[in-house]
Amino acid sequence: MNPPARPAQPGAGWRDLASEIQALERAGLRRSLREAAGLPLAECTLDGRPMVNFGSNNYLGLATHPEVIAAAQEAAGAEGTGTGASRLLSGNQSGYRRLEATLADWKGTESALVFSSGFAAAVGAIPALAGPGDAVACDRLAHASLLDGARLSRARLLVYPHADPAALDRVLARQRRRFRRVLVVTDGLFSMDGDICPLPELIAVAERHDARLLVDDAHATGVLGGGGGGTLEHFGVAGVDRVVQMGTLSKALGSAGGFIAGPDVLREWLVNRARTLVFSTGVPASSLAAAGAAVGLARRQAWRRTRLRELSVRVRGAARAAGLVVPEGDTPVIPVMLGDEHRAMRWMDAMLARGLFVPGVRPPTVPAGGSRLRISLMATHTDEHAGRLVETLAAFAGREPS
Repeated sequence: MNPPARPAQPGAGWRDLASEIQALERAGLRRSLREAAGLPLAECTLDGRPMVNFGSNNYLGLATHPEVIAAAQEAAGAEGTGTGASRLLSGNQSGYRRLEATLADWKGTESALVFSSGFAAAVGAIPALAGPGDAVACDRLAHASLLDGARLSRARLLVYPHADPAALDRVLARQRRRFRRVLVVTDGLFSMDGDICPLPELIAVAERHDARLLVDDAHATGVLGGGGGGTLEHFGVAGVDRVVQMGTLSKALGSAGGFIAGPDVLREWLVNRARTLVFSTGVPASSLAAAGAAVGLARRQAWRRTRLRELSVRVRGAARAAGLVVPEGDTPVIPVMLGDEHRAMRWMDAMLARGLFVPGVRPPTVPAGGSRLRISLMATHTDEHAGRLVETLAAFAGREPS
């Protein structure tokens, strides 16, 4: 059945929202949903048009791996497609125990706890670890879920300059005595800039000021570290007592859900106090099984991370040689800085016209004046895919798309 036709004019009760949508349009900030097919693949279909896909966070290419799919199918056949209840009622199926043990071993922690999404892990864990009388210190470019978790906690929000542990140290030196507890939160691999937090220095600051540190490894899990264990493995600092590791199952692991990894006492506390766990229906068995299979592949197949680094160095180098503003690095998240919102959308549309899906990103996802193309690489991208991308970027650098 076709959806009902959209009314030509909104009713009187909705005209204020229609006016605000028009204002978003004029500012170049209106968003819309695109219909995609095969989106985890290196080649997909977007609004019915074939595209090389540089817009997926399926970094290791595992979302369509036969072992991952087979694990999901077997679990769905045995357990069905949904749990029907929260984990604290009847939704805590056996797949949770197996996956959480796997994640804890991978992350080098005593325990792990799976949530319905990475966002749910953030807005569940942060308010459980900080509240009135406490402080949450966030990196200025921290993911929206971390900021939302901090606000929901009703703790005092302290924002420190991006990736600047010295500035954080000064903030805590001035204010730490005012608060019962302090929780520092940061992305491990920043999702829009593709840089990595200065984790050893942040740990030193947290230890100096008796604070805990939550590292959001959503984009680092599977990508950083020799075995894909994330930011702590990347820096060789696994096993630090006061660090909480957060992650997602929906990016490099190609499934759905999120998790927190840390000591046993943290898991027990979150089971009792994380509202997004207590009041959310459990994750389907198929997603748990798929994630478990993906972890095994991520740990065994280091070539996927090597391929990502090679592609990243190639694309970044070619873009910089063409005169584009692209940071150095070797992570699979590559921003092409364009500044203006309308310009970012023009570049995205021009890329689409050439069969390349590279999302344009605008405020509030990024700061004002920081609009960009966000290239997301996958280990399954071919040399031909990368070549088309860098050739098109170079062409646009020489002649601005209209």
